[in-house]
Amino acid sequence: MDDAQPTRVASVVAERQSQGKSVKVFVRDVLVILLAAILISFLVKTFLVRSFYIPSESMMDTLHRDDRVIVNQLTPDLTPVQRGDVVVFKDPGGWLDPRPPEPQNPVIAAFDWFFSFVGLSAPDSNDHLIKRAIGLPGDVVACCNEFGELTINGNPVDEPYVVVRSGTGRVSETDFAVTVPQDSLWVLGDNRYASADSRFHTDKPGGGFVPYENVVGRAILITWPIDRWSWLDNHEFTFR
Repeated sequence: MDDAQPTRVASVVAERQSQGKSVKVFVRDVLVILLAAILISFLVKTFLVRSFYIPSESMMDTLHRDDRVIVNQLTPDLTPVQRGDVVVFKDPGGWLDPRPPEPQNPVIAAFDWFFSFVGLSAPDSNDHLIKRAIGLPGDVVACCNEFGELTINGNPVDEPYVVVRSGTGRVSETDFAVTVPQDSLWVLGDNRYASADSRFHTDKPGGGFVPYENVVGRAILITWPIDRWSWLDNHEFTFR
C-alpha cells in the first residue's frame, strides 16, 4: 500500500499535467484560427470585396436607403467598368458636403472599428457615393431626345431601372450633352429626380466626371435587409 500510494499520486499529477497541456494547446489553436480568420478577412476586405451601406435614395428603386451592398474591388483595376455597372467611388471633389465627426460611444466605436477592419462594416460610407456608370471614355452622352430618352453616341437607350416622374416621360429633368474624357466615367442615379450626380457637378473639379482612380469598385450584391438579398443587374442588354 505504501508503494502504491506514490504511484497513484504520480499518475494523477501526470494526468492533470496532460490535461493542462491539452487545454493550452486547444486555446493556442483557437487563437491561431481566430487570428488567421481576421487576417484573411482583412486581406479580402483590402483587395477583393467589402461592404457599404446606402445613405440616400438616389438609386431607388434599385437600392433603398440603408441597404447594404457588397462591392467587388477588382473593378476597375482587373475587370473593366461596363456601362450599366453600379459603382462606388470616392468624392471627385465638392460632390459631398463636409461632415463633422459624430460623437460615438467608445465601446460601439471599438466594435465599429473592428468590423470595418474585417470588411463587415462601412463607417466611411458617407464619404463615398454610389451611382450607375452610364458613359465610358470617349462616349458622347446626351439627354433628352424627343422621346425623353438618354442617348449614347447617338443611340437611344431604354432604361428600365430609371424612376421617371409622372407626367414628364423624361429620364432627366435637365438637358445635357457631354463627351466623356479618358480615364473617367459619367455617372447617374437611377432616381434621377432626386440624385445629385454628374449632371449637377459640371462646375466642380473634373467637370462632373469621375476619374477611374476614384472608383472603389462595382456593387454586385445586396446583403441587407435579408428580404432584399439579390444580385445587382448591370442591364447588359440595355447597353448592348
